[in-house]
Amino acid sequence: MLRNREIQILLAVMGSIGITATAAAAFFSSIAAIFVFIVSMLFMGSILVFTGWRYRELEKLSAYLRQVSSGNYSLDVRDNQEGELSILKNDIYKMTLMLSEQRSLLQRDKLKLTDAISDISHQLKTPLTSMTVMADLLSSPDLPPAKRAEFTYNIRIQLERIDWLVSSLLKLSKIDAQTIQFKQDQISVKRLIQKALEPVLIPMDIKEQTVSIQGDDHVSFMGDFNWTVEAIINILKNAVEHTDQGGRIAISFSENALFTEIVIADNGKGIPKEDLPYIFKRFYKGKNAGEGSIGIGLAMAHSIIASQNGVIDVTSDSERGTEFRIKLYKQVI
Repeated sequence: MLRNREIQILLAVMGSIGITATAAAAFFSSIAAIFVFIVSMLFMGSILVFTGWRYRELEKLSAYLRQVSSGNYSLDVRDNQEGELSILKNDIYKMTLMLSEQRSLLQRDKLKLTDAISDISHQLKTPLTSMTVMADLLSSPDLPPAKRAEFTYNIRIQLERIDWLVSSLLKLSKIDAQTIQFKQDQISVKRLIQKALEPVLIPMDIKEQTVSIQGDDHVSFMGDFNWTVEAIINILKNAVEHTDQGGRIAISFSENALFTEIVIADNGKGIPKEDLPYIFKRFYKGKNAGEGSIGIGLAMAHSIIASQNGVIDVTSDSERGTEFRIKLYKQVI
């Protein structure tokens, strides 16, 4: 402690004051000088004792921080006494808890990343293997023209699937990393639905499905038009895929003081009860999933809606079909 420059300066100042006061008291009497000298020494000694105690407490905090930096978050340095040192201890303990929580979150993120990489590798492995086999067959000079055209078409389909997968994963990663700035524009729900229906009109026409739209033209909400269209498209694609030939898809929307609601319902084969809790999980494919399903569309829809202060609820029955209910809240408290 005495090697500390601050303490050396403090002792020098206090010593100078004590010597000056003793010398001044000596002009009056020797007894007064002795009294002032003794008081000065006691005062200096008490300050040194108190400073020494504070330094020992600070040394304990330094040792505590070294333990924390080495990964030991189980120590408890809290102090319920009054004073600045106690406040410092409590603040350091709070910071330690925050670091511990962040470490746990980072660990979970690493596990999620590992799982995501594993899932992506699995999703890419099948089309890449298929394309490799077909490319080898295409190199054969004896391959009939019909087979050559078929293999070329299949390779193009697989490439489109990979392109869609990579594009979707990039969008999801941006949403997860919160690097997307969602706009806050006034959006007409009717215009939103009409835009989202455009990519699925041809598949619906092929399957002779009908769609009905019901809602007030003035219903709106604050959000990002393009990203919300992306979410609605993925839900509509799911409805078209799981609705049989000649089926019906009903879209309705309404608005109240709390939220704007969009309901997308179909009379398809429904989602099994055991699959319902997991349908928004990335790469999850239920029992009724199509052969080319990747299990990422509904996960993306959920992430987009959740990022705009909304929620998606789903109910399904094998006899009545599936209903997705989207609520976009006007204000989050």
